[in-house]
Amino acid sequence: MAYRGSRYTGYRGRSRSVLKGVIVALAVVLALAVAALIMLENQQVFSGEGLHLGNVGQSETPTPSDTTPLVVVTVSPTPTPTPEPTAPVRIAGLPASALTDGTAAQQVQAAGASAAVFDLKGDDGVLQYVSSLTLAAQGGANGSGETRNADIQALNEGDLYTVARVSCFRDNKVPYYVPTLGIKTNSNYNWRDGGDYRWLSPTNADARQYVTDICVELARLGFDEILLDNSAYPTDGHLEYIRKGDAYDAAQFETVVTDFYAQVKSALAAYPDVRLSIVTDSATLLSGSNAVSSQSVAGMTASADRLWVELGESTLTDVQTALAGQGVELPADALVPIADAAGDASSSWATLP
Repeated sequence: MAYRGSRYTGYRGRSRSVLKGVIVALAVVLALAVAALIMLENQQVFSGEGLHLGNVGQSETPTPSDTTPLVVVTVSPTPTPTPEPTAPVRIAGLPASALTDGTAAQQVQAAGASAAVFDLKGDDGVLQYVSSLTLAAQGGANGSGETRNADIQALNEGDLYTVARVSCFRDNKVPYYVPTLGIKTNSNYNWRDGGDYRWLSPTNADARQYVTDICVELARLGFDEILLDNSAYPTDGHLEYIRKGDAYDAAQFETVVTDFYAQVKSALAAYPDVRLSIVTDSATLLSGSNAVSSQSVAGMTASADRLWVELGESTLTDVQTALAGQGVELPADALVPIADAAGDASSSWATLP
């Protein structure tokens, strides 16, 4: 029995060694499999088709089956429009007869102009149309002719640009018939200027209203522009003969004149297409105001759309430079030189009737 036990002990030991080897091998295989799974984890991509491997660190974007080619459209920025150069203003003064005889357009063309200006209220106070105003009838200022107003309207309905000049306070008619409206001398006569013309008093509210109402009637007749001339206090003649007082108080002059311009502008508000213009002189524009007439740059530009200027010895450039120094920048067509004769086609000019 002892011999048999010794023989079989060696056999059992050999079987255990083989089993241990198998276990170790399986453990190694398992470890390698786990390591492989860990290494491949970041390369696993899930999609609608299941799990598959991708490149590490890259995001896979599905490619559409029907891809439309990308069209790149370059949009150019909208260019800033270049302002059209302002055409020169060329206005020819025509006689009153051209208001009704059908020759206005031909006369304007012959003068090389593009517009016409007529005296509708002259320095003598006479109106070139039939007014409905009481003072016009009282002062014997009315024009005549049953069809005169209709003829004027017909002219203004055409293509010709028309300007109505109004001699505001220089008026030889109405103060003669209605003396209370005139500027007075120390002897209580109607004062006359260096040209022997009477003047309505700018201080008188009825005189200002009369002129304002005339401007409205002219706008109603279809004129494109109302031009106020002699629209402040007189500067010519023996001013020392004028009676001082409430009717002629230099301290009030500028306020009276500026308010008159505003009054006319307001009255024309119902006719927004009608331009309001004022005649002035270069000395007033160069200095900013005139102590005698009491016109001022500020007062005129507050109401006027355009200034007509008697240049005298000055140039248009002188005036423009002076206005710029006062902070006033006028468009090129808002400053028109008054000339003795028609100018050329490249510059602005106006002649008075």
